[in-house]
Amino acid sequence: MGLAAAMFLSSQSLPVRADDLSLPEMTLVPAGWYWQGSDEIERDYAYRIDEQIYGEDMARRNRWYDSEIAKWRIYLPKFEISTTPVTNAQYAAFIKDTGHPAPGVTREIWDSYGLVHGFEATRPFAWKDGRPRAGRENHPVVLVSWQDAMAYTRWLGEKTGDTWRLPNEAEWEKAVRGPDGTFYPWGNIYDPTRLNSADRGPFDTMPVKSFPAGPYGLYDGAGQVFEWTLTQQQPGARIVKGGSWDDRGCGVCRPAARHSRPEHLRHILIGFRVLRVAPHKDK
Repeated sequence: MGLAAAMFLSSQSLPVRADDLSLPEMTLVPAGWYWQGSDEIERDYAYRIDEQIYGEDMARRNRWYDSEIAKWRIYLPKFEISTTPVTNAQYAAFIKDTGHPAPGVTREIWDSYGLVHGFEATRPFAWKDGRPRAGRENHPVVLVSWQDAMAYTRWLGEKTGDTWRLPNEAEWEKAVRGPDGTFYPWGNIYDPTRLNSADRGPFDTMPVKSFPAGPYGLYDGAGQVFEWTLTQQQPGARIVKGGSWDDRGCGVCRPAARHSRPEHLRHILIGFRVLRVAPHKDK
C-alpha cells in the first residue's frame, strides 16, 4: 500500500485532549461550497499592490499570479485543521518522542539552494541541542521539509489513533479564506496591520495568534510563514501557500496565490499546519 493511500485510511477517532499542549489546537471547517482560485480582477489587484510597494512591475512581467486556479465554486466535506501553523513547542514533542532530526540546515546544503537569504539568516531559526531557541517556543516551526511535515503527521496518527495529514491546496484555501472568495481572509483590501509581513516588520516570525483570526477562526493564514500542502505541482515539488514575514505587497499573501517548492527544501520562510479527518459520526 502506498503512503498516500495509507494516510487517507479511516481510523477510530480518539479525542485530542484539550490540556495536551504538545498537540495542535484544531478548528472544524464545515462541509459546504466555497470559491477557490482567482479571476482577472483579483490578479490585477495583486500585481498593482506589488507594483506600488516595489516601484516596478517584476511580478507582472514574470506572471507570478497567472498560474493561479481559475476562480470556481467547489464543495468540500468537513474537516479539522490546526488553528495555527505547527509551533516549535508542538514540533519539539515530536522530536523528543521520535529522535527525528531537529529543524536546521548546514551551510553547504543551504548554499546549494541558491536562495536570496545568506546562511547567517538561518541561525535564529535553527534549533540548538535538539531544542528551539529560547523565546521562540510559540513561533511557527520552520526549516522543515515536506518530508519532515509528513513524518509529523504520521506521528500524530500513532499518538492519537486518528487520521492526520497535510491539507491539500483546496482544503487549505477554504480554511484560510472562508466561503466567500474574498482576496484576503478579512476582505478584498490589503491591510498590513492584519498580518506578519515585511510591510511593517519585525522581519521575523512572531508568536502565533498575534493577529485577528480569519473566517473560520484560523490564525496566521496570510503572512507569517508559507505552508506546505499535500498538493503536488510536479514530481518532487509541492504547493506552498500563504506568504511570509519576508514578503511585501502582499500579492503573494492572498489565499489564492500558489507556487511550488522542492519537497526536500528546508527554508526559513516555510512551515506547515495539519489536517485531521473529521470523524464520520459527527453530524
